[in-house]
Amino acid sequence: MPSPIFSRFRILPILYFAKRQVSKLKLWVWVKVGFVKKVLIQPYAGYGNGKELYMAGRVLADRAIQPSAAEDRFWRNFQKMRKRFLTIVFPGVEVEAEFEGKTIKVTTDEEGYFEIILSLEDIELIEGWQPIRLRLLHDLLGRATEVNAIGEVYFPVANPDYGIISDIDDTILITGAMRMWEMLKVTFTQNAHTRIPFAGVSEFYEALRKGRDEILSNPIFYVSSSPWNIYDFLMEFLDAHDIPKGPLMLRDIGLSRDQFIAGSHEDHKLKQINHILDVFQDLSFILIGDSGQKDPQIYLESVKTHPTRILAVYIRDVSGSDLPELASEYLIEGVELILVKDTTEAAAHALSKGWILPSDTEKIKDQKVEDEKGT
Repeated sequence: MPSPIFSRFRILPILYFAKRQVSKLKLWVWVKVGFVKKVLIQPYAGYGNGKELYMAGRVLADRAIQPSAAEDRFWRNFQKMRKRFLTIVFPGVEVEAEFEGKTIKVTTDEEGYFEIILSLEDIELIEGWQPIRLRLLHDLLGRATEVNAIGEVYFPVANPDYGIISDIDDTILITGAMRMWEMLKVTFTQNAHTRIPFAGVSEFYEALRKGRDEILSNPIFYVSSSPWNIYDFLMEFLDAHDIPKGPLMLRDIGLSRDQFIAGSHEDHKLKQINHILDVFQDLSFILIGDSGQKDPQIYLESVKTHPTRILAVYIRDVSGSDLPELASEYLIEGVELILVKDTTEAAAHALSKGWILPSDTEKIKDQKVEDEKGT
């Protein structure tokens, strides 16, 4: 029988303390010897309503990662992804955020992350993507150089038809998340242009954004358990494949004070989905995910927490799942769980409900055919 000293609760604080000391030493050495040439504020796209805005970001060493090109090969792709994960972060530093004349100061946590929640009272908001200015209040390299960044915050238009919350891995992006080696191989050897979306996704999500009125007014949010390290890659992926842009809610996967992996997959996704639903309390949502990583079970918890707020749940079947019992639980809550093998099946259901236009379903079918030719 293992000694109690090696129990999870005893060894975790020791490992976490060791990790923090190594991180502090690494940061001190890299700054002292001049390996850190520039400091970067990396803002993550946020969102807001008429009362407040929310966004997150991170302060870290600038590794000068340039956008990818379709012709980039293995070594260049590998080097860029390696840089994303081998980060040098700056804990305990102050960042000032300014939006429409209002300012707030926040401090980075032990992994260099910061969160901004800013009250928007007495501010007349403009719909769509709006800039928020960020400024580092510390001279971290002793060079009296200002570090600034411009983030983006999304404010939906008044009275949209509905909102969309979508997973990423194996929902829009072919990842193979259930097969670890395959996932690591494509993550480190391909880029935003060569990674493949599921056929028809771009047109389907565009149709959902338009809804019934042909105006791109329905907000879309992406909630994923992918690490924040690949945020720039995922935003580049959306742009490269014409998939509608939206705030990405990712997670930190490092060792934390009380968990070997900071925040479980289920807890993270449920927390982010419920926060979006709480911020936009007058809006109903369509949830989209896959069968590979418990999305149906996670989404059911949101359905129960926010009754009448979920229009439907689309689940891409990537695991050959049989979910009749779970589907029955959804129906008890008055929500359909629709298991689909491809994008056109989801589009056909959305059309039957009047959530998208007939003309858009034809575009989705055509794009699916074209996408499949390219794979």
